[in-house]
Amino acid sequence: MTALATAPAAPAAVRGPAFGSTLAGTGRLLRFMLRRDRLRLLVWPLGVALLYAGALGEYVILGDDPEAMSVRATLMRTPAMISMAGPGYGVDNYTPGAAVANELILWLVLTLAVMSILQVVRHTRAEEESSRSELVRAGAVGRHASSVAALVQVVIANVLVAVVSGLVLVAYDFDAAESFTMTFSIALGALVFGAVALVAAQAMEHGRGATGISLAVLGGSYSLRAVGDIQEEHGSWLSWLSPIGWVQQTRVFVDMRWWPLGLCAAAIVLLIMLAAVLGSRRDFGAGLVAVRAGRSDAAPTLTGPFALAWVQQRMALLWTSLGLGLMWFASGGVVEAVPDLVESVADNPVYSAILGEGDDLIRTFLGVFGLYAGSGAAAFGVAMALRAKGEEESGRAGLVLTKPVSRARWFASGLVLALAGAAVVQVTGVLALWAGAASSGLDEPGFGAYLELALAYLPGLAVVVAFAAALYAWVPKATGLAWVLFGYVFVVGMFADLFGLPDWARGISPFWWVGNPMVDGVDASHLWGLCGVAALLSLLAFTGFRRRDLQNG
Repeated sequence: MTALATAPAAPAAVRGPAFGSTLAGTGRLLRFMLRRDRLRLLVWPLGVALLYAGALGEYVILGDDPEAMSVRATLMRTPAMISMAGPGYGVDNYTPGAAVANELILWLVLTLAVMSILQVVRHTRAEEESSRSELVRAGAVGRHASSVAALVQVVIANVLVAVVSGLVLVAYDFDAAESFTMTFSIALGALVFGAVALVAAQAMEHGRGATGISLAVLGGSYSLRAVGDIQEEHGSWLSWLSPIGWVQQTRVFVDMRWWPLGLCAAAIVLLIMLAAVLGSRRDFGAGLVAVRAGRSDAAPTLTGPFALAWVQQRMALLWTSLGLGLMWFASGGVVEAVPDLVESVADNPVYSAILGEGDDLIRTFLGVFGLYAGSGAAAFGVAMALRAKGEEESGRAGLVLTKPVSRARWFASGLVLALAGAAVVQVTGVLALWAGAASSGLDEPGFGAYLELALAYLPGLAVVVAFAAALYAWVPKATGLAWVLFGYVFVVGMFADLFGLPDWARGISPFWWVGNPMVDGVDASHLWGLCGVAALLSLLAFTGFRRRDLQNG
């Protein structure tokens, strides 16, 4: 028999996946994300709408007082206010619309940018890190489906916020076209940073790294805009390097122009394309930035859960203290101009409700800044206290507790550091406020008064943080109530008199018992009472955590 020789078949050409296949399952993932985050998507629009409603009444009332608007316009020309607000369009004829645009756009862009960053990382890199995406990808789901679904969800969230916010502005008799231009431009600016987060999610291997890089870009954009606007009236070339500057350059309510928003749109498209290219070139679960190899053995100082918690929280503490400290330092630079501003609005019911009746306007105003600093410290403390929930859900807490580490010791390490970190953020923030005021030539109140203001809020901070820990220990699914308390504390501190809240409603806020140490001094009995409540909540937290079962990751 003879065998017939056949030529080997040519290898088939390797084709990349079709475009449609890389997006397979996007619709289902989007529906799942919307259902999973339905409460978040409700809270964000309502929260921002309440922020608008709380601020717009002030601007409308000020609009009837030309002298007050003139003083406010003068304040907007100072470097400190330019850095904290914007380039100051329309200050020669300062109207309520110009004031809203100048003083709110920056902070709303920052707020929605943080929302966009957290949401994108939550549904992309964090899902890969937890291995849940691997289970999803086992089905008919394309490589880019989760990224596209996450971005579409963030677009929906920002559009909802823009629509609701625009309706609030129109309800206060602001021009409809200008109002919706402002709110949608803010949303578009925030989406730029959501796209930045999408790129960072492809580059970094861990969710914290992607979030950190994205927030660093946001901070850099803020700094470029601030320096550029201070260098030259209405912004220098540095301002045009910042997406925040692009939004403010629309000059809404003054000389509206649309074309700067084209820069936002172009940046979003380019960043999405870059994310798609990077996502196609990396392995699933890995990042493009190589992870630095760690030590072969643990450092001598990493000998227990406290050291581990410190490693996890130290960078967050550093950057939070630095960022808020710089903001309070800039705020201190405008305190000296407060008497002129407040004198011009002495008959304004909004200012009277917020500042109250006080002979020393500077001390009264510093008390309000003390509340702001305390609110920032409380937000940090709650976030750090709830990190234990993430450790438990990921399964890392269970691994630690398989070692000779007691539950109480592991839980105490995170809680103690959260309390200490909140205290550091509070004290450094108020002392930065003192440094800013001193640098502008304000000698009174002295250092001791600022230190007393900083320390007086510590028992109230402990109550808020311990409440978050108790919720996590007993009912982990209800930890969102800790953020509800945080928001309530701020509302009571700022608007209790304006809303006419009764004492029992004010007393729910731990900060209400602190009062204004700059004006009224410190009531030791109130502070000791807050310490007792914080100790009781901490005890409840320890009891609850020891009694319940751990959740598996």
